[in-house]
Amino acid sequence: MATARASGGPSFSELLAALPVAVLVLDPADRVVHANAECEALLNLSERAMLGQPIDSILRSPRDSTAHDSHGFAAFDVEIDLVRGGRVRADFIEAGVADRPGWRTITLHHAAASRRLGHSADRASAARAAVGAAAMLAHEIKNPLSGIRGAAQLLGMGAGEGAAELTTLITTEVDRIAALIDRMQDFTDTRPLTIAPENIYPMLDHVRRVANAGFAREVPIDERFDPSLPPVLVDRDAMVQVILNLIKNAAEALGGQADGRITLATAYRHGMAVSAAPGRARRPLPIEICVIDNGPGAPAEIADHLFDPFISGKPEGEGLGLALVDKLVRDMGGIIQYAREGSPEATIFRILLPRGE
Repeated sequence: MATARASGGPSFSELLAALPVAVLVLDPADRVVHANAECEALLNLSERAMLGQPIDSILRSPRDSTAHDSHGFAAFDVEIDLVRGGRVRADFIEAGVADRPGWRTITLHHAAASRRLGHSADRASAARAAVGAAAMLAHEIKNPLSGIRGAAQLLGMGAGEGAAELTTLITTEVDRIAALIDRMQDFTDTRPLTIAPENIYPMLDHVRRVANAGFAREVPIDERFDPSLPPVLVDRDAMVQVILNLIKNAAEALGGQADGRITLATAYRHGMAVSAAPGRARRPLPIEICVIDNGPGAPAEIADHLFDPFISGKPEGEGLGLALVDKLVRDMGGIIQYAREGSPEATIFRILLPRGE
């Protein structure tokens, strides 16, 4: 591993030390050759103590020790036992080093970061409570609204000009509230989805054409697809609704930004396995679908709660759109994550789904 400076720039060691996540670099014999400061803090072990040691003398990888391949491995929100005692809960990601056969990196994201994967027990509990509340409100409010609207229409038929304006206002506001209740009823729909293997690309093409013809007609939508992606296990209508909602959110977030762009991306993540909740078995979710935009992202104070019901960064938002997206993705056996990544930073909504056999 070269550490020489290029054009007076920082050395490899300096770059590694500056990374905000824990990183280990392993040689082809699985010995540690580098460990950054974040890794020292997370494992409570100095780099000097780790250098030259086999990785399995430091921590027990969640990966089968015999399963080394060029595709890498990822496991989210897992308990990792430390050989010298103790354990950490973290996201474990292992990847090969380009043009260096046998060399690998291991990154460890502390459990605080893995909460962004969005499937903690707290979120599921909050979603269930919100479903119950929304169902009750839909039942109790919608019927009286229809009576109010009918009465306002009758009044408007025989009223003067001023009164007619007021009755029009009443019916308009009743219609607006009824539309909100309709959205709440979508959120409370507990009927099982029809899950089947689907080719994702006709769905993405349909969604892009709908968006280009309507709410995203002024925003370029790029495609960055893995052409070898296998079928994905989804409900077609639910998946179309999820991607439409995410593209609509992206278009609104760009808000007329002159250089605004949306990107649809797909990838196959070998070894990707995720635990739905603490104590639950990990399941493979290798199909990745991303909706990316170069807008400003969500306000920092709500970024960790975007998928919670009734949380919204929009002045007029009800906070049900992303909660519904999260519910539909969970009902299809997947997860959704919000992140700000890249340089310059971009907003990424990343969906991980099971493969359709």
